[in-house]
Amino acid sequence: MDWRDGSLCLREDPDLFFPVGNIRSGQTALQIDEAKAVCRRCPVAEQCLSWAVDVGPVEGIWGGTTEGERRAMPPRTMRRPTAREAAA
Repeated sequence: MDWRDGSLCLREDPDLFFPVGNIRSGQTALQIDEAKAVCRRCPVAEQCLSWAVDVGPVEGIWGGTTEGERRAMPPRTMRRPTAREAAA
């Protein structure tokens, strides 16, 4: 089973996770907050964030973070994938 199969965002409008506009605008900020609220309840948010960081620049809200928030994260140290990750 792929981690995405357990994501809560599958039950949401995909547009929610891809806000358009200035991040500082009220409507966009509310949309980001709403998307992040879904992520906070999601059982696979950690895997989602890990995927987004591993693949590099990707638009949208992934694992409860915006693209800018992910860019600001310190670089991850190299590690060997777990058996589960390697099988995916």
